[in-house]
Amino acid sequence: MKVLIACEYSGRVRDAFIAEGHEAISCDLLPTDKSGPHYQGNVMDIIGDGWDLMIAHPPCTFLTCSAEWAYSNGPYHQKVKPGTLVGEARQAARLEAIEFVKALYYSPIKRVVIENPVGVLSREFMEPSQFIQPYEYGEDGSKKTCLWLKGLAPLEPTKLHPPRLAKTKDGRGYAFRWGNQTDSGQNKESPGADRWKIRSTTWQGWANAMASQWGKSQESKVA
Repeated sequence: MKVLIACEYSGRVRDAFIAEGHEAISCDLLPTDKSGPHYQGNVMDIIGDGWDLMIAHPPCTFLTCSAEWAYSNGPYHQKVKPGTLVGEARQAARLEAIEFVKALYYSPIKRVVIENPVGVLSREFMEPSQFIQPYEYGEDGSKKTCLWLKGLAPLEPTKLHPPRLAKTKDGRGYAFRWGNQTDSGQNKESPGADRWKIRSTTWQGWANAMASQWGKSQESKVA
């Protein structure tokens, strides 16, 4: 298969498909973190180049439900960091992000996957085809993520990674937690310049499952 991995700089999904014997290329405005076939530029430049499958990871900055206060026109009851879009500018950025997702999904490519965290796409685009978790694919992590599928069957879990039990805040019970979580359920990644990059990188277990399952013929498997 000829596979396009859109909005990917890590090369992780690209390399998983290459390992399965496919012709795969990643595409992003950023250079690839790992040497391999990569187009640095706008995915729309190459989206019509005869791909059999596209897996897209559009930027989620304006698609998540975080910082909802910044979409209002103010006044704001907290300090706005320099460079942060607010008000009409942030509203316009969200609309642009949603239209980008639609352009990817409704592209001429027969099989398309859109991957994004839980956010506004369920309301502004369509309900996800499925939700996946890293721990369903052998990873010691929790991050509920949406998949929108066109022409593909749902991704099947491969290996469950067991959680640890952590005491709840009130000390009266326990909750399941994974390696990327504190006992209270917060993300453990320390603040820093690369925090967004680390958190947005596709889990290897997901990449392997995508390549092994969607790399096979889908003609009789589409739900």
